[in-house]
Amino acid sequence: MTTRRRGAALEQAILQAAVDELMEVGYRELTMDNVAARAGTAKNVIYRRWPSRAALCIAAYRHMLPTGPDSTPDTGSLRGDALALLTRANDRMASPFGRILRQLLGDIQSDPERMRELRDQVGRAGVSHWLTVMARAASRGEVGQSALTPRVATVAVDLLRNEYALNGATAVSNDVLTEIVDQIFLPLAMQSGSIGHD
Repeated sequence: MTTRRRGAALEQAILQAAVDELMEVGYRELTMDNVAARAGTAKNVIYRRWPSRAALCIAAYRHMLPTGPDSTPDTGSLRGDALALLTRANDRMASPFGRILRQLLGDIQSDPERMRELRDQVGRAGVSHWLTVMARAASRGEVGQSALTPRVATVAVDLLRNEYALNGATAVSNDVLTEIVDQIFLPLAMQSGSIGHD
């Protein structure tokens, strides 16, 4: 006799089914019927937990995020750390994981609540690593303490996201990553620290 899944076990099965569908067919082709079939449950069970396809897919995207903490690079210089973090972010954005995120961002524009939820999720990802490398740089005297703000710390990864979201890139070269770090991120971090901006 098959035991009916309930609670967290059922929710995990649905989220995994949605992840599998996203990886296989992408957001645009995903249907609640197919997710329900893959999860071995009924569509109305999914709708009781997530009111829309977008809500389910955002939850599935969150489910895809790495669960273990990433190590923060420590190369001994802000430039080296920034390039390491930006390269890691670029690798993720160029992966199927990044393709799904770009589809979600492109296709839920008409749902402000979900758009805000997804942007908040994306915005939080990795901020602590950037602030950590900035704090180390400040302790070495590379930047001033006033440069340690989320806006300054994440400007490089925000510019990288723009390459994908606004310019339609499917991969970004190492030359572009170096340009972002050397021509924009480092001068901004150093100037912010030297002139005492918050």
